[in-house]
Amino acid sequence: MSPLAIFFFFFFNLSLATNTIYNVQNFGAQSNGKIDSTKAFLSCMGFCMCFYERLHYYVPRGNYLIRNIYFNGQTCKSNAIAIHIDGTLLAPSDYNAIDNDGSWIKFEKVNRVSIYGGIFDGQGASLWACKNSKKNCPKGTTALAFYNSNNIVMSGVTVQNSQMFHILVDGCHNAMIQGVKVLSPGNSPNTDGIHVQSSSGVSIMNSNIGTGDDCISIGPGNSNLWIEGIACGPGHGISIGSLGWESQEQGVQNVTVKMVSFTSTENGVRVKTWARPSNGFVRNVLFQHIVMSNVQNPIIIDQNYCPNHESCPNQGSGVKISDVTYEDIHGTSATEIAVKLDCSKTNPCSGITLEDVNLSYKNGRAEASCVNAGGRASGFEELSKCL
Repeated sequence: MSPLAIFFFFFFNLSLATNTIYNVQNFGAQSNGKIDSTKAFLSCMGFCMCFYERLHYYVPRGNYLIRNIYFNGQTCKSNAIAIHIDGTLLAPSDYNAIDNDGSWIKFEKVNRVSIYGGIFDGQGASLWACKNSKKNCPKGTTALAFYNSNNIVMSGVTVQNSQMFHILVDGCHNAMIQGVKVLSPGNSPNTDGIHVQSSSGVSIMNSNIGTGDDCISIGPGNSNLWIEGIACGPGHGISIGSLGWESQEQGVQNVTVKMVSFTSTENGVRVKTWARPSNGFVRNVLFQHIVMSNVQNPIIIDQNYCPNHESCPNQGSGVKISDVTYEDIHGTSATEIAVKLDCSKTNPCSGITLEDVNLSYKNGRAEASCVNAGGRASGFEELSKCL
């Protein structure tokens, strides 16, 4: 466990020492999954505006139907809030019943909020069907979102069947996400498991993630991320990117991804940038102790991302990728080329290290392909030739 993880484990358990507990059922919440309990939840949580002490909210067993909930920390005087959930929160199955404002349950500008246990079910199947039929559908909402917040903890939580992203961490500092489950079918579009952007000091640990998109996606403006003990599949793997859409964009640095297993995913560990001019960067990244099982693209850098050749044809990516290490990565590739480093023609990758990478394809050794990539490699001969 990282030092950051140990610190937050003890810090937030100490924060639970309080006798003030508010049960949502005492505010009228119904546990039959049919009666709208949104007002009851908002009334219960609204009590934080009246107290400076640490508060507990409790959701008993049962199913609670709720529409959009927005919690703004600027109106709250409490110095710590813990939400304990034994039940299941259900979004309406009709996607038109939720305001399409980006988030189903949203926390903004909060400090020291902890969520323990419970199931958040976005019931996104009807929207997925709409999108898969290529109709004119709304974008959808993220199930659980944190914006511009500090000292956040999520532990033992299940988030499933979101219309879009399952968990979003945006503009946050010091967040611990541990022991969570993120679940949606492999054919559910745009359902990233956990998306992090413009944040620092985020740890994601000991979690199972299976979705129709990236298990974990890392957007621009991130630093000091620690990802460990993840089981990923189905999904598109763990991705840094897409980066470089904007010409002026914050970079990504100091990222550790270790002790991860990928099972039948589209990608394993990926760095993806648009083939457009940009001042962005990716540096100081470690991918370590990783097992691939029937993964289509186990190790991939794609700096020529340009769907349908629109908005970026024949342009080189301006994102500078440097000092990326792949260490102790083993297992099986579903394609012959298991290591594909397709770097920018205008900003070649530098400082790439491939050490103890051993990937097989069918009954033989997998292949490697490197374009505009510099660094060093040890292991099978194809890697040494690649760099």
